[in-house]
Amino acid sequence: MKLLLTSSGLRNEALRDALRDLLGKPFESANLVYVPTASVAESGDHGWFVAGLSRLHALGWREFDILELNGLPRRMILDRLLHADIIYVEGGSHYHLARSITGNDLADGFLEALKSRVYVGVSAGSMIFSRNLTEHSADVIGDAGDLHVLGANTVKSPFGLFDWYVKPHLYSPDFPERDDAWADRIVERADFPIYFIDDETAVRVRDDKVDVVSEGRWRFHP
Repeated sequence: MKLLLTSSGLRNEALRDALRDLLGKPFESANLVYVPTASVAESGDHGWFVAGLSRLHALGWREFDILELNGLPRRMILDRLLHADIIYVEGGSHYHLARSITGNDLADGFLEALKSRVYVGVSAGSMIFSRNLTEHSADVIGDAGDLHVLGANTVKSPFGLFDWYVKPHLYSPDFPERDDAWADRIVERADFPIYFIDDETAVRVRDDKVDVVSEGRWRFHP
């Protein structure tokens, strides 16, 4: 399994090089499928979404597919995931994304695809692999309101692969409250490991090996 779990996409050369290494071939020889599902649950201006999509597309791909996880036949979704070399899952609401995967019975198919594809997560797309993605973690992190706005009180991790949790956008100007004091308050409540990563950082998973790729700053609390 090859995962590159970013905060804000492929924003620097270190992250792009890490993806090339995981992929094993040039971007222009690869098919990419882009999953925007998490973004649609966010209200307000979506300029961030357009900017991220444009940056990604500009890297040059043999094929650039866009795939929504809700409303299409399950077999069609899984076939298009399997057609891609890279499964790129955009940010937004990690709770909506997790519920879309479990609610559409896609978790097993996703995991099957990830045996031979490279996965890139952005923000929400990076958060859905922790088995600690639950209503308890929502209380610990302080974002239970993002779950309740969906009309839900519970959430189930679609994959549950890791004990550790990824919390993105540390030190981001778009999230000015996410400073060291904010991280410290979460750590005081947390009973699970957390990677806090900034927008220039990713957690890289290659089979059983986990490390961090960064041109920025990050924190890990076991």
